[in-house]
Amino acid sequence: MTTKTKNEDLLFVAWATSIIAMFGSLYLSEIRQYEPCTLCWYQRIVMYPFTVLLGIAIIRKEYFISIYVMILSFIGGVISLYHYLLQNVSILSNNAPSCGRIPCNGKYINWLGFITIPFLALIAFTIIFLCTYIIYKRVKGSQDK
Repeated sequence: MTTKTKNEDLLFVAWATSIIAMFGSLYLSEIRQYEPCTLCWYQRIVMYPFTVLLGIAIIRKEYFISIYVMILSFIGGVISLYHYLLQNVSILSNNAPSCGRIPCNGKYINWLGFITIPFLALIAFTIIFLCTYIIYKRVKGSQDK
């Protein structure tokens, strides 16, 4: 398996992750009628463009997009981590500022006692970040030779 094939596979995994995250969030808001809070909207603002950017990158085999996706997924991951901590750390959740009509420390889902919507978003951002980080290192390494 060549490095190019491995990069294509990683781009596909990152793209598939963004597609699953996008349709998951749309399912929760449009079908289950869970209204997103402000921090959820910020996470969506970062996640949704990945479906288009990574899709185009797969078709055109543009591996240099990885640096931009990596930066944006890091930002989205930080927002998700903050949102998750806001929900689960008592000091933060008790003193959380109001962030719109829907409180950001509310939990629509709480699977296994720790899996919430921001946690799922954090996992998605982490997968996308790791995939694009590996691609970036490979592409940068092949340029240095």
